[in-house]
Amino acid sequence: MTTKQYESYYVPAQSHWPIVGAVALFLIAVGAGQYVSTLASEQSSWGGWVLLAGIALIIYMVFGWFGNVINESMAGKYSAQMDGSFKQGMSWFIFSEVMFFAAFFGALFYARVFAVPWLDGAGNNAMTGAVLWPEFTATWPLIKTPDGTETTGMGWYGLPLINTILLLTSSVTAHFAHVALEQNKRPQLKAWLGLTIVLGVIFLSLQVLEYAHGYSDEMKLYLDSGIYGNTFYMLTGFHGLHVTLGTIMLFVVFLRVLKGHFTPENHFAFQAASWYWHFVDVVWVGLFIFVYII
Repeated sequence: MTTKQYESYYVPAQSHWPIVGAVALFLIAVGAGQYVSTLASEQSSWGGWVLLAGIALIIYMVFGWFGNVINESMAGKYSAQMDGSFKQGMSWFIFSEVMFFAAFFGALFYARVFAVPWLDGAGNNAMTGAVLWPEFTATWPLIKTPDGTETTGMGWYGLPLINTILLLTSSVTAHFAHVALEQNKRPQLKAWLGLTIVLGVIFLSLQVLEYAHGYSDEMKLYLDSGIYGNTFYMLTGFHGLHVTLGTIMLFVVFLRVLKGHFTPENHFAFQAASWYWHFVDVVWVGLFIFVYII
């Protein structure tokens, strides 16, 4: 690597955005924890307001920080080395998200294969069922917990199946948008990217309807409905949060496309959003199989 290549690598000035992001994540963690802990009780909770403050602050951070990056990119300050750094950073970010969901899938696996059967006296822990809940019968979905709480399992047909079709279709439309960008076909790029965003919004809307149905008197599938309710809302809820983030990323990219940003040779922001969108699609396929079907 030549000295000239080293000199072309742009080093941004010191930024306050990481500190803002850290404070926002702290508020989200504290607010969400306090809000969920009082969800089943009738007492008022300040956690919801702290959670909203954290979300608002992180949105402010994202727009401010990404705005700086966009301005620096449009000013021509980024070289091929910087693009490589961005790609490595995004790759590691997605890898960390893979490990995040792997932990949740691991919790689901442990509950289904070990914890619930043990309460029924399976394996080497037979005394667990005989001593604690001798009348408990292990099933999955766990529609009746050892303490007598009853709920209903969420089927795979209906809204979950429709959402699966929507996300898989959106993955295809995102790919078509990427191909259109590489071929410098701006009208097709706008159409396919816009359709991808619409499909994402529809997915989130149907997810809200599914949650409303789960919390209805008919299903009684609550967050505190035993390990099944916990894992169901934990996995689908965090995935919905990631779909929301991916939709926002695609929308920002769409606004940049309307402004004439990106070329067939230089469009990493689009590529990063596309990678992330394909990632949430793959995660949903896993959710659909292991949470809804099996």
